[in-house]
Amino acid sequence: MAARLGLSTVFSLGPRKALPLPGRLPCLPAPGYPIHRHFFTSLYSPISPLQLARNLSQVTMSASIYGTSQISSYEEELAAAKKAASLAARLCQLVQAEILQSDVQSKADKSPVTVADYGSQAIVSLVLDMELSSAPFSLVAEEDSEDLRKDSSKEILTRITDLVNSTLSSDPLFCNITMSEEGVLSAIDKGKSEGGSSGRHWVLDPIDGTKGFVRGDQYAIALALLDQGKVVLGVLGCPNLPLASIQNTNQNVEQIGCLFSAIVGKGALVQSLDEGSSPTKIQVTTIDNPVDASFFESYEAAHSMHDLTSNIAKKLGVKAPPVRIDSQAKYGALARGDGAIYLRFPHKGYREKIWDHAAGYIVVTEAGGVVTDAAGNDLDFSKGRYLDLDTGIIATNTNLMPSLLVAVQESIKEQQSASLL
Repeated sequence: MAARLGLSTVFSLGPRKALPLPGRLPCLPAPGYPIHRHFFTSLYSPISPLQLARNLSQVTMSASIYGTSQISSYEEELAAAKKAASLAARLCQLVQAEILQSDVQSKADKSPVTVADYGSQAIVSLVLDMELSSAPFSLVAEEDSEDLRKDSSKEILTRITDLVNSTLSSDPLFCNITMSEEGVLSAIDKGKSEGGSSGRHWVLDPIDGTKGFVRGDQYAIALALLDQGKVVLGVLGCPNLPLASIQNTNQNVEQIGCLFSAIVGKGALVQSLDEGSSPTKIQVTTIDNPVDASFFESYEAAHSMHDLTSNIAKKLGVKAPPVRIDSQAKYGALARGDGAIYLRFPHKGYREKIWDHAAGYIVVTEAGGVVTDAAGNDLDFSKGRYLDLDTGIIATNTNLMPSLLVAVQESIKEQQSASLL
């Protein structure tokens, strides 16, 4: 770690060298897994009659195992979301490793970041669309293919397509798929949905925390599902976040890579990003004295007003230094009790996007926490691609929220008064 808790006034996780993609795994049918749309989609490469027969056999087996009475609400969607985020994390780990090796973060050309953003979005879009083939598919995501369709982007599109195919080939469920460049572009463009208050909409940030990603530090693949405007499911893939609490300075730092997940009404879980790991239930800290609290905020000063959060902490009597982490990894760390408060106050004029908070929101609330705007209002994800809210976002447990709201509102009023002088 670049810095350890207690050794400096600012805690930072990383930089960590990302792990390369694992070697190609045996490409075998996966009995009992839900139906794949890709068996019958023309965007993918043709398959042999023998392979088609195997796939149909798998479908029959899946239908017998996954009877509708055996699948509780959103469980199938959660399985697909976890698979999508895990595969996207593999792609991002490979690209981040190349960034660190080439020291590209010191250069003006950030094309590898673009490659990872597009590749991650394509992977998530493909996996969700294939795994949930029986449901209408709507995706609200950050990227689109407009720039990639330009002649000047031919080389980067080829690289993205190669990365997507390499990632798919590493997984036994998808190793028979070979995407064309047009197929990748189409997958990316499925993210153009506007969302809203009716129907189901997936919400994706393919790489949340771009600057952390470039530094070799924290980032997240953030995926959530809206149903009638409400967040009902969320997954956070955090490849560089230690599996143990970040406050445990004696932990084995090689145990990194977390997958947080939550379904409305069923609590929040964390597990390793490693294939086949078992999830563990998590909950926010129950401390009720602000003096004992620690708080998370954005690593980048450009992303949040550190002077305001510092004043809030002072009013609460918080003694611990701020824990500054990029991305929605902060939500995951808060949900498992690594800290007690998360404060986010963007600079004036910034509009929050729903993909920057939807997944983290449900992971924290299902872990027993509370997430509101600065006025104490619940976050409303039903109005399209943006969040309309009061000033900022705060998250903590139910014990601390009353005193936190008072400190927040007093600090905001003081800042507004000072700006008029």
